[in-house]
Amino acid sequence: MNMRKMRLNSMLRIITFILIVFTVSCKSDIDKTQLLQQKTNAKNNVTASKNIPPGLQKLLKAYPDLLDSADENTIYWKDGTAMAYDDGITNKTHDEKLDNPDLEDQMSQEYTIGANWGEPPAENFEPGRIRYEPFFKKMYGNSSSEVTKNLVSIKWVDGTNVVFTSVNGAADSLAEVAEDLIELGDQYMKYLRNIGGTFNWRNIAGTTRLSNHSFGSAIDISTKFSNYWKWQGDLSYRNQIPIEIVEVFEKHGFIWGGKWYHYDTMHFEYRPELLMDGK
Repeated sequence: MNMRKMRLNSMLRIITFILIVFTVSCKSDIDKTQLLQQKTNAKNNVTASKNIPPGLQKLLKAYPDLLDSADENTIYWKDGTAMAYDDGITNKTHDEKLDNPDLEDQMSQEYTIGANWGEPPAENFEPGRIRYEPFFKKMYGNSSSEVTKNLVSIKWVDGTNVVFTSVNGAADSLAEVAEDLIELGDQYMKYLRNIGGTFNWRNIAGTTRLSNHSFGSAIDISTKFSNYWKWQGDLSYRNQIPIEIVEVFEKHGFIWGGKWYHYDTMHFEYRPELLMDGK
């Protein structure tokens, strides 16, 4: 009886050992499969990112607080909203891009940073002037009251306070602009005192398009030393704003209306997506 029991116990130990080896082997195979799947997914993600247009990649990099991801023709907001990049309408005129743009139109012209930007601007070359309004309403607010909730006060170079949107760190960036402008010296202050203003919910004169001042993301510096194509009565380029001031704004994510064919040399707006590469 003892011998039979010993044989039975021995068989049970062998069976247990075989089961353990089999389980470990299966787990190893599962781990290998999962690892292979992870590598495949990573590879697919890299491939997918290569198919995302550079303009969409710039938007993602510029506004990480609100934008989540993108594919070939859609940008996804963190609240789940999906927004198309290309509306499929081709051969738009410049005026049609202004009045009926998509995000692709908005990102279609490359803004050049710094002094060597090709003055005067070529006909209808004005990166940043084409704006897909639903994007900015989604970003900053769909009405004056919604935008106002995000406005904060910052101290400008002349000691006065101005309001600017806190969304995307825009107000913090303008505060850094003010600090750097002061460092330029007193000879630049005449261009920066008695500014034209910041937040003002309104249409651009003569259009049904909202000004970016409506979103609290633009500032007009001194009107006394500024030139605006409508004030001049023609499109012969004029400018009095020193490039040193422009370069300070650009350093902190702002574009300058003085680099537009329809020039507006007092105008700066927070548009970091136009100041970075799409890689």
